[in-house]
Amino acid sequence: MNNELDNTIGKEASVRDAIELMSKNHTPAVAIVGMDNELLGLFTNGDMRQFFLEDGDLAAPIVQAMNPDPVCFESEKEINYAKKNHPYIVYPLVNKDKKLLFLAFNNDDDLMMSEDALKEVPLVIMAGGKGTRLYPYTRILPKALVPIGDTSIAERIIDQFYSRGCRDVWFVLNHKADMVKSYFEGLGVDYAIHFLLEDEFRGTGGGLGLLKGRIDSTFIVSNCDILVEDDLACAYETHRKLGDDITYVSAMVNTSIPYGVIETNEEGYVVGLKEKPEFSFLVSTGVYIVEPHVLDYIEPNEALDFPDIVKRCMRDGGKVGVFPVPESSWIDIGELNKMQMAAQRLEARS
Repeated sequence: MNNELDNTIGKEASVRDAIELMSKNHTPAVAIVGMDNELLGLFTNGDMRQFFLEDGDLAAPIVQAMNPDPVCFESEKEINYAKKNHPYIVYPLVNKDKKLLFLAFNNDDDLMMSEDALKEVPLVIMAGGKGTRLYPYTRILPKALVPIGDTSIAERIIDQFYSRGCRDVWFVLNHKADMVKSYFEGLGVDYAIHFLLEDEFRGTGGGLGLLKGRIDSTFIVSNCDILVEDDLACAYETHRKLGDDITYVSAMVNTSIPYGVIETNEEGYVVGLKEKPEFSFLVSTGVYIVEPHVLDYIEPNEALDFPDIVKRCMRDGGKVGVFPVPESSWIDIGELNKMQMAAQRLEARS
């Protein structure tokens, strides 16, 4: 039984505080407690996503975003039974006074999605760039084949989607394309791989134009220098349910300014001072869920970045949504120091 009482937060905390704790502890939920550790509610990844979809304020009290009536258990026997028959994200153990004794996690925050949830969904990996931020590795290898531990970046991305049933993988290639093709053709994998070759560099979006006439269903795009360790099958289902044209898988990143920030009025006089303020932003992880008609915004042989495609879609009234994930689930491998950190992090989990 995984005892997780560290994953508790007081009712006076903000939504931002709760998400930061989840990110810090790499857990899919936190418990909100009152006096004497009384369980007031739970806040899960799912609650976080719903909160963002409703344009919630990160400074809002967590009690406004939590589930105030979670399923609770009064014995480990009940929890063990529930794990086999009702795969919840978290199982709070409480006494008769509803005092929280501990939280048990399922070690899999996406149990509600089936293993073939992405069976009919193509995965498109944008692997045409030179990967200059990963020199000297990419002077020899294409970015897709740079190893993270004993597995290439591209294989780690594919494995994540393979576990949810994806068997249709597309590579958009340019730099050292032949090496990528030779490597994957020699693996003998049990999924379909397609290689599309740019005749010149077309940015982070232009290469998607090669998919026209080849893909006619919702597909997922992943840059070749990131991993998102979250339920991307859930992201896909949310995209479909909301009827979005494009969905950004977005991470909530917290940053602080290590100085006192001065606020002035139009006359230049000081009207306020914030000491070491903290800010939270939703940033693109480099994973997108896209409807096939969006490809029509790309002209033949056009070079453009993915945000340019998004702007054209929004200009025409298209729906562009977000699917938030905790910062802790986003692994950026695009720079040398971050790649080394990612290797250590993934090795520690294996």
